[in-house]
Amino acid sequence: MAEVQTGGLKPAPATTSWLLFDSREWSGALGDLGTLVPFLLAYVTVVGVAPAGMLLGFGAALVATGLYFRTPMAVQPMKAIGAVSIAGAAQTATVTPEAIAVAALATGLIWLLLGITGTADRVLRWIGRPVIIGITLGLGLAFMLQGTQMMATAVWFAAPLLLITILLLARKAIFAMVLILLSGVAWALLSDPSMAHVLAATRPGFVPPAWPFTDLSWTAVFTGIVLLALPQVPLTLGNAVLAPVEFSTKEFPDRPVTERKVALSTGLMNTLGSVIGAVPMCHGAGGMAAQVSFGARSGGAPVILGVILIVLALGFSDSLAVLLRLFPQPALGVMLFLAGLQLALGSCDFARDKGERFVTLGTAALAIWNVGIAFLFGILMLYIARRGWLRL
Repeated sequence: MAEVQTGGLKPAPATTSWLLFDSREWSGALGDLGTLVPFLLAYVTVVGVAPAGMLLGFGAALVATGLYFRTPMAVQPMKAIGAVSIAGAAQTATVTPEAIAVAALATGLIWLLLGITGTADRVLRWIGRPVIIGITLGLGLAFMLQGTQMMATAVWFAAPLLLITILLLARKAIFAMVLILLSGVAWALLSDPSMAHVLAATRPGFVPPAWPFTDLSWTAVFTGIVLLALPQVPLTLGNAVLAPVEFSTKEFPDRPVTERKVALSTGLMNTLGSVIGAVPMCHGAGGMAAQVSFGARSGGAPVILGVILIVLALGFSDSLAVLLRLFPQPALGVMLFLAGLQLALGSCDFARDKGERFVTLGTAALAIWNVGIAFLFGILMLYIARRGWLRL
């Protein structure tokens, strides 16, 4: 079978099938855990979100995404909402599971409106490619930075694991993923011997998702819409609409994706997910890069992860906090670093014009800190550069 370059860490075999379930897809399916696991654990332990609805929401969205897009399109927690929710719950206890459900519903309706009206497509044409590339590059660098910080908690463990994983990725990606997972489990059990007893006592049990709006208050509505949903919009536009389309188009030109389709998908999965207690979700470029870097080339990878999460939701949701502790920070950091590297590598197609390169690099630098601000900076600087007002 012929090989084609993915633009990432290794060549991937060419394929005419858009829904595979081989070892590469299984490896890729678990490649996005570096982003997913910390947010899931924080939502459950800090905010108090019921795990059954949250896992079921992610699982159903992943299965639908894989079947519809036919690529390793990721489904991730919305990071700004997650960060504000976790910090707010830890400090003021005002962010409740009801507010999270409101945020998911409001987010879904916003993106349904943007998708139906075609606004997302028009925004892309107005923004400009140098800005989009800058945001994608910045997100890749941010992932690498966060992964490095997580690996720094145990350098002696993470550094050799990273090196061995990179070498294995060039040969058999599934071995790299198995190595990371087994090493993480071993680290967790050695660091906390009581984990073995807790795991041994874990039993399956069905817990159905609960209606999340039973104790809804005006405070939760205000918090969910004004403090959580609205500030996420510019970040979602950059990270979860423009960047995934850019990355997907580069990696899978035979399966075109439009901003309108991604916006509608984001709207549907949040609107429907909100009624079962799911948290706000989006399609992340970093998550897609993570799946690709570990071998995924079809919609099979998100379907595999989705089915796993649905099984956990229906049979082991009460044990979620314990199970997630099997993924320690150093191992997750390796996965996050490689995902960022894949994303950054795919966004190095700079313009020849010096002014546009200035816009791309400046946008990338700011995107490491704040995607919303980077987005505004890039639009303004590109306008100035194209007017000839920028002297470099």
